[in-house]
Amino acid sequence: MGLELYLDLLSQPCRSIYIFARSNNIPFEFKHVELFKDSVLGKRPAAGSGAEQPRAGPSNSEGAGKVNLLKKVPALKDGDFTLAECTAILLYLSRKYNTPDHWYPSDIQKRARVDEYLSWHHANIRANAPKTMWIKVLIPLFTGQPLPSEKLQEVMEGLSTSLKQFEERFLQDKAFIIGSEISLADLVAIVELMQPVGVGCDIFEDRPRLMEWRRRVEDAVGKELFFQAHEMILNIKELSNIQIDPQLKEQLAPVLMKMLK
Repeated sequence: MGLELYLDLLSQPCRSIYIFARSNNIPFEFKHVELFKDSVLGKRPAAGSGAEQPRAGPSNSEGAGKVNLLKKVPALKDGDFTLAECTAILLYLSRKYNTPDHWYPSDIQKRARVDEYLSWHHANIRANAPKTMWIKVLIPLFTGQPLPSEKLQEVMEGLSTSLKQFEERFLQDKAFIIGSEISLADLVAIVELMQPVGVGCDIFEDRPRLMEWRRRVEDAVGKELFFQAHEMILNIKELSNIQIDPQLKEQLAPVLMKMLK
């Protein structure tokens, strides 16, 4: 049995794994999972309704639940071996397929810099960037009402602080986080920062150093692959045309609101 990756490209961690595997020519079977199946995606409008329907292939949600008992993506299945969590999967792939050293350097200090960023990332960039999508698209989709503008402003202020730290502490005057070549740290960072872009919050505008870094990352992995991986998130507003089951709205709306408190 070959390598199977259970992914939904709406998910930032899934995109990092997808880009990493594709850019390194790692052979795998892409098991498409609808992360929000029967919730965010809800029921598709009936034919002839005039609403644009999102494109999606067959879902492997049930299979993903068997691979990862936490019922989350990303998930990896390599023969009888299964693995969850983005960083663990990226490191497993880099070691098994002996990917170029710059991704996770053998030099102990460069590797420590990658580890340092990955540790910092979760409590900073990841703690703020995804909330923009929930505020601008997903919560209004479930509640039928936009959140107060001050809520988005609060999130953007927190994200702005994290971006300032990212530029000054990690990027500095380097081409990439650890120097002249891309690493796993850059890949994990960029997919997260594309989440606000997808909902119209261009965090790269007025940040030339950050914009140049983004362009270098795109070039390093290949622009075609980069935008293929981000196609769904860059069209996330199309979800506003999806009909959500009223019962699901009633069940999930309070849960989503609590996420932002």
